[in-house]
Amino acid sequence: MRILSSVFITVLAVFFLLVAPKYIPERADIVIIGAGAAGMRAAMESRLYTDKIILLEKMSYPGGNSNRASGGFNAALSTQDQMAYQRDTMEAGHFQGNESLIRIMIEHSGEALKWLQDQGADLSDRGLLAGHGHRRTFRPSGGSPVGREITSVLLRAVTKQGIDLRTENKALSITQKKNSLMVLVQNPTGREYRIRARSVIIATGGFGGNLEMVVRYNPKMKGFNTTNSPGASGDFINLTRDLPVKLVHLEDIQTHPTVEPDFGILITEALRGNGGILVNSQGLRFTDELAFREVLTRKIQEENEDFIWLIFDQGVRESLLSSEYYFEKELVWAGDTILTLAEKIALPETNLETTLQVWNESVRQGVDNLFQRQDLSVPLENPPYYAIKVTPGIHYCMGGLAINEQAQVLDTQDGTIAGLYAAGEATGGIHGKDRLGGNSLIDAMVFGEIAGREAAVYALDRDISEDP
Repeated sequence: MRILSSVFITVLAVFFLLVAPKYIPERADIVIIGAGAAGMRAAMESRLYTDKIILLEKMSYPGGNSNRASGGFNAALSTQDQMAYQRDTMEAGHFQGNESLIRIMIEHSGEALKWLQDQGADLSDRGLLAGHGHRRTFRPSGGSPVGREITSVLLRAVTKQGIDLRTENKALSITQKKNSLMVLVQNPTGREYRIRARSVIIATGGFGGNLEMVVRYNPKMKGFNTTNSPGASGDFINLTRDLPVKLVHLEDIQTHPTVEPDFGILITEALRGNGGILVNSQGLRFTDELAFREVLTRKIQEENEDFIWLIFDQGVRESLLSSEYYFEKELVWAGDTILTLAEKIALPETNLETTLQVWNESVRQGVDNLFQRQDLSVPLENPPYYAIKVTPGIHYCMGGLAINEQAQVLDTQDGTIAGLYAAGEATGGIHGKDRLGGNSLIDAMVFGEIAGREAAVYALDRDISEDP
């Protein structure tokens, strides 16, 4: 009898360890899928309402594409600049962005900046990125990488709050029940388990790291390199395949104009914002380096060259600590004089020297007669001189899940899907066909906060005890 009892206990233990999780789901008020900037900000906001939060991250470490962001974090700190920022954002998106959502993003940008600073983020440096009419782009002092600063601050905050963060746990599907949503998850060992949640926030990022999916939605992108994390694989599409979600702008995929072609490393826009210029194989400028990303990509492609050169000097290097990464990766050519640099990178020496002389004179005069570049605050006259070869690369997915002002996911009839929210690059249609540099992080922070709050308020009003 004692032997039978031991066998029964053993079988029961095996059942609960291996079998039961597949049939007896965990319960949570909120499941957040994706631990980038949007997901972690959502978790922090939800934590003000409940501690029954599960934050899933399929990669081994949180951060996602947000961790790679290098341009900056935009914030309008006056009513006047809010209006100008709205115009700049709408223009960048070909006036096809969601004006209401853009207004919300911009009106809350100052609060989002302050919240991050209150959490300990250093965003004290203020600069200019392409397409912006004013200096409203914030980054760490000395120009350290902004994405790493923000995601590290968010991760510390999430950890301090004791939020249940599960790395290497991949959400596989979301199923709608009577009063809840069921999330199927695969843990690091490959075992599947389920979580029944009152509400779910999708913050998985876009699909810029999935080149097959990129080409499926936009065949013109074939052959482009990508700046994206491998985790940006389009999970929001697979997760919602059984739900009537509205997907918008999937064909609109933003390229970043300056990506190192051999390794796919993004060369931050801030190098141009802080004074760098672009030259072709003849050593000549050919465009306004601070034009909208889409415009600059087209101008580079019109040169019909394998790559072009980004030229800067020691002054620009010292103004931007994030540039040291490019030196560490040995992406940079250097010359004690501009003629030496021209020789090293096989550009016509006289042309490059003349280009620099004309540029520096334009800065002194305050007018770029060649290409009407507006920001002319920095001459290039502090040797050594540096060059990085660049070409456009896949950077950001403008399309994704359609949401409303409460970050609720819309269905195909423009209704809402009960309990389902989204934020960050998994959403679509906010910016339009293109976006300003620095707008991805503010988008993630503002709508991450909104999604976290709205999902929590919804969750605490739901009774899921009767759901199967």
